[in-house]
Order: sequence, then C-alpha cells, then structure tokens
Amino acid sequence: MSKIRVLRAKLHGLTVTGADLAYQGSITLDPLLCQRVGIHPLEFVEIWNKNSGARIMTYVIFGEPGSNCCVLNGSAARTCQKGDEVIIAASTYVEPGDLYQMKPKVLVFGKDNAIIQEIVYEVGQTPELEFDFRMSDAETGEQLIPGK
Repeated sequence: MSKIRVLRAKLHGLTVTGADLAYQGSITLDPLLCQRVGIHPLEFVEIWNKNSGARIMTYVIFGEPGSNCCVLNGSAARTCQKGDEVIIAASTYVEPGDLYQMKPKVLVFGKDNAIIQEIVYEVGQTPELEFDFRMSDAETGEQLIPGK
C-alpha cells in the first residue's frame, strides 16, 4: 500500500500577534509551543486562517521562547492580520498501518495565546473498523467526541 499524508502536530486557534510584509518569508513561532507538539525550525507547515478562510504553506522560524508569538512574514503577511485566529498543521507521510503508533499532539489556545487544552489523537482498531479515531485530553485522559 502507498503512503498517505497525515497530521503530525497542530496548533489550534493561535492568535496572530504580528504581520511583517518586509521580512523575507515564513512564520515566526514561539519555540516552546513548537517543542511541545513537535514542530521543528525550517519545517513546512500549513496555516489555515479561521477568520478569512485563507490557506497557505510556509516554513517555521523560531522567535523568542515564552513570547507566545505567531508572526506571519513576507507574502504570508498578506493572508493574516494581527488578531486573526489560525490553525497551524505539520504533516508527514506514513503507511496506513503506522497510524496505530502515531499520537499527534494538538494545543488549543485561548486569550493571549495561553494553552487551554492539549489533545492527543489516536488511531485504533475495533471489530467493526480497521481504523478507529479517538481524541483524548492529554492531562485527564478523558475521551473527547469529535465535533463537540
């Protein structure tokens, strides 16, 4: 079977803290947030603007640790304004059977880009489904229902 592209890490609802059209490109992120989910410097990520629906891809550079920054640079600055909420997703390619070992982390953000929840995605197997999807709160282990 061929490889499929899947989510590897996600920052959900991060508020854009700046846009710098004069910079040469990329997105500047707090390295502590990236480290927590496993996003690396120079890694390409997709950015989905919840306010406008714009979708772009660019690479990550690290800003000041602990700043909670999310700054769109260069042409990416045209797609997001300060104050917009974005979803930032990193992906990878895997064989479908490798999904069982993956446990992508998702950070959910509130006011001032404070983390309000950490979620873990898991793929399992049931008698009815070869690939069953589960989400759980990383802190409590409570299973979450997708879409709620």
